[in-house]
Amino acid sequence: MYLPPLVLFYKGNIEWINETIIGIVGARECTEYGKAVVSKLVPPLVDKGIIISSGLAKGIDSYAHSTTIEGNGKTIAVIGTGLDRYYPLSNYDIQKKIENEHLVVTEFPIGSKPLKHHFPLRNRIISGISEGIIVVEAKKRSGSLITAYQALEQNRQVYAVPGSIFSKLSEGANDLIKSGAKTVNSPKDIIEDLIYKF
Repeated sequence: MYLPPLVLFYKGNIEWINETIIGIVGARECTEYGKAVVSKLVPPLVDKGIIISSGLAKGIDSYAHSTTIEGNGKTIAVIGTGLDRYYPLSNYDIQKKIENEHLVVTEFPIGSKPLKHHFPLRNRIISGISEGIIVVEAKKRSGSLITAYQALEQNRQVYAVPGSIFSKLSEGANDLIKSGAKTVNSPKDIIEDLIYKF
């Protein structure tokens, strides 16, 4: 990883870092289509023992975490604040649950606020701990694409879920596919890669 964190602060089971992890990122203002995609992809991954990582943002991130928890899977939240902060505040309950029963990770010390430049830094950790990144709904310029490009720099696989040509929330993922990201139409597209790799 370029500019790896000097230290990671965490709450939960840090041993999960060494297991097979897939990151899921996407739009904060996601659509019902995006939620349906997460609902389709996550359960089969969880059934294979794959851990789901994301950034605990609104939208796709939070939905990926909650869908994993509902499916009795394991999830890792990488946050852009200190462990004593809950951002966005609407995610207080799910962050509490993840830190108590799963794993929350950050490179920022206690007291660190949710500053804008923290989140691109957080994204490189999501991709850094993951075998690959799945992008579900993303605008042309978004944090999800930053994560995808960081994954490429880290020699990770990038997966993108195609979306409607009429939706601005699909432009980023569709562009990733044009640029060579693997198209994801089903969980099988991801699971086959991981089985082949290991």
